[in-house]
Amino acid sequence: MSMLNVDDISVYYGNIRAVKGISFTVEEGEIVTLVGANGAGKSTTLNTIAGLLKPKHGRVEFEGENLASAKAHDIVRKGIALCPEGRRVFLQMSVRENLEMGAFTRDDSEAKETIETVFERFPRLKERENQSAGTLSGGEQQMLAMGRALMSKPRLLMLDEPSMGLAPILVEEIFDIIDELHKSGTTVLLVEQNAQMALSIADRAYVLETGTVSMSGTAAELANDDRVRKAYLGG
Repeated sequence: MSMLNVDDISVYYGNIRAVKGISFTVEEGEIVTLVGANGAGKSTTLNTIAGLLKPKHGRVEFEGENLASAKAHDIVRKGIALCPEGRRVFLQMSVRENLEMGAFTRDDSEAKETIETVFERFPRLKERENQSAGTLSGGEQQMLAMGRALMSKPRLLMLDEPSMGLAPILVEEIFDIIDELHKSGTTVLLVEQNAQMALSIADRAYVLETGTVSMSGTAAELANDDRVRKAYLGG
């Protein structure tokens, strides 16, 4: 049984069908990446898994359980966390307060322990724990968004465009962190426009085009596929 099974989901915005029968799986311990251009349906897919959108057709199953009727906060409790596109940290709140917001499913003692674990993984956040999030750089805000998602101790971490708007050196740093999280046992579903970086750390990949899966395979297979290289890797 796959950890995550997305089966033939279709998602609409009003009359617009944004996702058109997407199916894929994520196995425990993997990094799986969804690659595609803007508007391909990648973020819509993650938001549907997270319970922020509901599919009109199809099923999302996590560890064998159908999530169709689950509310977003219950999905967090079940072990899925989303680090959203655009970071969406609370700019007026401190770094520590932002992290505490990610621990709403945990009791206070668990939350305090997890904050210390997050600070160990992101020492820059520890240095700035009492600063407001609005004073952080873009890279630091991305680390904060990832740290906030980790506060629920997810078994599946979904990352939506973590490198967006970051300088190349910070992109490398964020991907090193994703790789470390994976090595420490977190399963990762990654949406990323920087296909080269995504494929360099993923186990498997799916290419989304206009709301459908057009290709799938191991990350190495897709990185060496001429169609993928031409469309997404500048080759």
